[in-house]
Amino acid sequence: MDNKIIAIIVAVIAVLAIGGYFLMGGGSDEVTIGYLPSDHDAALFVADAQGKFSENGINTKLVQFNNGGDLMTAMASGDVDIGYVGITPVLSSIEKGVPVKVISAAQTEGSGIVVAKDSGITSVSDLEGKKIATPGEASIQHMLLTYFLDQNGMSIDDVKVSAMKVPSMNDALKTNKIDGMITFEPYVSIAKENGAVELANSRDILPNHPCCVVAASDDFIENHPNETQTILEIHKNATDFINNNTDEAAGLLPDNIVTDVEVEKKSLSSFSLISGLDDSFKKDVMDFMNLEVDLGVLKKPISEDKIFWDGS
Repeated sequence: MDNKIIAIIVAVIAVLAIGGYFLMGGGSDEVTIGYLPSDHDAALFVADAQGKFSENGINTKLVQFNNGGDLMTAMASGDVDIGYVGITPVLSSIEKGVPVKVISAAQTEGSGIVVAKDSGITSVSDLEGKKIATPGEASIQHMLLTYFLDQNGMSIDDVKVSAMKVPSMNDALKTNKIDGMITFEPYVSIAKENGAVELANSRDILPNHPCCVVAASDDFIENHPNETQTILEIHKNATDFINNNTDEAAGLLPDNIVTDVEVEKKSLSSFSLISGLDDSFKKDVMDFMNLEVDLGVLKKPISEDKIFWDGS
């Protein structure tokens, strides 16, 4: 066959291959980011509202999940590339062999145990036999409740725990379907604004505990290293913006999370938004992981290299 004809055929095949690559998502991939209906993920919401992803050439699809367990299940199946999610479901997933890494911190603390005003619950011992809602067994809130009870000579089996969608908890509390709940912000602040009582804040239960992180699948990190670094930079800048402009940031959060901007301002000021993976945060996560082992939440310790992305 003539060399010129062969060259043309090769060129046509290359063009078709490249076209197929783009049609399948290569080169202009849509990045699916999972999140929870919580202002713990405020950096994601602010970056999205400010158009920072598109500004940096990243096409994102934001998907809401009821709890961290559901989000990590989606990440395990490849339906989610990056997740703003609690450290507890991330650690549980890594223990089960899900190929994911923590690529940045997101925030610390920011949860609370809230009880109905007339529940008669004034101390941890009063929780015995009461109906307490959590976002689910895989959530960091469930783990914090377990720890809180353990520290006070009680067991999770001493209360009637039920899993519930967080946005539904306040209505359940007001209608006496539950006696109390452990939930994340802004729902703690919303409940208090509606007359409920905060029995304990997570900053008192376990001071400076890690909560939400930014996690990414190993596949995404490996195949999209530049996008990973860009997303981390966007996350850092959004975090810095919120910390320096909290009131303005409160107005940028989604309407289905922020029902009252004034309450949201208080909520955002009640916990720390952070970014990056410094040695201090890594130590806090490792200490938290060992605590989960002690409580039986994890079966065995996980090595640091299995948890954190090394940035390379």
